[in-house]
Amino acid sequence: MAHVRQRSLGTLATERLELVPLREEHAEEMALVLADPALYAFTGGGPETAAGLRARYRRQAAGSPEPGVSWLNWAVRLCAEDRLVGYVQATVTGGTAELAWVVGTPWQGRGIAAEAARAVAIELTAGAADTLVAHIHPDHHASAKVAAALGLTPTDRWYDGERRWQS
Repeated sequence: MAHVRQRSLGTLATERLELVPLREEHAEEMALVLADPALYAFTGGGPETAAGLRARYRRQAAGSPEPGVSWLNWAVRLCAEDRLVGYVQATVTGGTAELAWVVGTPWQGRGIAAEAARAVAIELTAGAADTLVAHIHPDHHASAKVAAALGLTPTDRWYDGERRWQS
C-alpha cells in the first residue's frame, strides 16, 4: 500500500500523486482531462464544458445541502507530468464513505486510479469512515480492479444498474 501523508488543507500525497481539493480553478484543465466520450461508456452522460465544470465544482465546494452528509472531492495531479489527470470523490454519511474515481483516458492503465483512491480510503478510514462503498457497472473491469485493490468486495446489492462493492 502506498504511503500517504497529510499535506495541508486536505491535500494528500502519494509517491507519484498529489490530490488537491477540487476547486473552480481546476475546471479548464479538468475539461481537457475529461473530454474523451469513452470515459462515459459505463456511467452515461458525456464531457462537460469548462463552464459546466466550474459551476459543478462551485456547488460541490459549497457542500451537501443534506445535514450529516459531506462531499469530499480531490483533483489528482500526476507529479511527474505536473498536470491534473483525474479526480476522486467521496460522499460521507455517518460512518460510510461512497467513493468514485475517474482518470483521463491517456493516463489509464498506470495504476493511478488505484493509488489515488487508496490515498483517499486511507485518509477516510483513519477518521471519518469505517465502511467504504463503491458502485460499479458489471462490465467495468478496470474499476472493479480498483475496488478490489481497496479491499472492497462485490455484494448482491444493485443501484441503477451498478453493483455495490463494500469493505
